[in-house]
Amino acid sequence: MSASAPQHTPILDLAAQLAGYRDEALAAITRVVDSQQLILGPEVDALEAELAAAVGARGAVGLSSGTDALLVALMALDVGPGDEVIVPAMSFFATAGAVSRLGATPVFVDIDPRTFNMTEEGARAALTPRTKAIIPVHLFGQTADLGALYEEPRAARPALIEDAAQAIGSVWRGRPSGTLGDVCCTSFFPSKNLGCFGDGGAVYGDDVALLDKIRVLRMHGSKPKYHHLLVGGNFRLDALQAAVLRVKLPLLEGWAAARRANAAWYVERLQARGLVGQDLRGERLTLPLTLPHHTHVFNQFVLRTPARDALKAHLERAGIGTMIYYPSPLHTQPCFAPLGYREGDFPEAERACREVLAIPVYPELTEAQREGVLAALCGFFEGEGRA
Repeated sequence: MSASAPQHTPILDLAAQLAGYRDEALAAITRVVDSQQLILGPEVDALEAELAAAVGARGAVGLSSGTDALLVALMALDVGPGDEVIVPAMSFFATAGAVSRLGATPVFVDIDPRTFNMTEEGARAALTPRTKAIIPVHLFGQTADLGALYEEPRAARPALIEDAAQAIGSVWRGRPSGTLGDVCCTSFFPSKNLGCFGDGGAVYGDDVALLDKIRVLRMHGSKPKYHHLLVGGNFRLDALQAAVLRVKLPLLEGWAAARRANAAWYVERLQARGLVGQDLRGERLTLPLTLPHHTHVFNQFVLRTPARDALKAHLERAGIGTMIYYPSPLHTQPCFAPLGYREGDFPEAERACREVLAIPVYPELTEAQREGVLAALCGFFEGEGRA
């Protein structure tokens, strides 16, 4: 008799999340459809005000995607040819891609192996007279710790563009991400902690003049209509997406708390089984680290192990979804070859890309699903998965 198929636990279950707000979302969509105000308009205005209040910023601008948020923020800061922008070697492509699209040069820096984020030391070491901006990416849900750079006056440092696409709601030393630099970019891609029903993004922060410039740039640089002060682009947020996000925004902190609870559950039980090593280079399994005075929102729960590929295959056989964020560091991507970087330049980012594996941590995980993930992990590290 064949064994029964294992219970499937996906890396993310948006259908399970939808069940908690479906009626409200459909009502909001109907409201927009009936109004026929489909691009920008009152829904986007309301979302911008509600988002700014939620993150503790003075203002927010709804945009067409997280990638476009990065692009238009750089445009608003007049980044262009001859400028350098410091970015982490391990991140989603958009971080460096937006820099290159404007003719500027991405300057890569290595990561902290404990948090996967850019460090203050790394950023300062990469500064040159051509540095126009630094983009700290708050990867996986924890704010990058740039220390004193967040405290320095604007005149004493390059522009700081926070990338909180995975970290909306995270906190650094009592200050919310998005209020640490000059401007903050986020994504509303469906897999994010605050996701819409398609593409969407936003820029928010305290520099009202900069946000006003971004509003002009998102409409082809026109103000008033058909009078173009700047060369911008079509970076507008759909009203349908804004309406959905307005329904989901009040639920964000509850979802973040549930993710933190699931993360703590994993940590406690894996440590109790004796599977967690303290030395990144010598032990079998490393768990995510939350730095002191930080609030992690766990967009992903990312394990590290030199046996990553074997572990991924083992978990997939057990019906457990996983994801590799990210399989290759940015400086080794073929499109950046003209910059002259080589493998070995940023060893921590390169090693992390060989070892990282995200497992399910979404808020709707059931107890049975968590137990199944734990059992599969323990089975692998206690020998069953290495046959």
